[in-house]
Amino acid sequence: MTLEQDIRRLKAIPLFGELDAEALSLIAFSGENRTFRTGDVLFRRGEMADGGFVLLAGSVALDPTRNGVAARQIVGPGALIGERALISALPRPTTAIAREPTTVLKVTRRLFYRVLTEFPGSADRLRRSLSRDLGERLAGFITEAPP
Repeated sequence: MTLEQDIRRLKAIPLFGELDAEALSLIAFSGENRTFRTGDVLFRRGEMADGGFVLLAGSVALDPTRNGVAARQIVGPGALIGERALISALPRPTTAIAREPTTVLKVTRRLFYRVLTEFPGSADRLRRSLSRDLGERLAGFITEAPP
């Protein structure tokens, strides 16, 4: 895959959509490519997260029960798993299991912070976008007083 293709793939992910091409290049070059076999666990529910995974090929089942029986969601190429983990250390809410041979790009929180530090314009656009999204979500709540 070419760098231009990597940048387009990353740009299509909503969280990364506000980042400059140069910032996305840094993620593409510095992220860690990992390959998993069918049934391999990417991470387990309750583990402390240190970053996110961009799904490049294959599919992953997200299982909140830890036992692989009841996948809440199945994601495919172009998905970002662990978006919140790019910003803060949190326990993983689900177990992620490869459903077929799967390739991911692991983006650590450290790398994401480096990108935001080295590309302040991108960081500012991302901050505004996240703020706008949060405002829209909060506006959806009914603010009536409880009975």
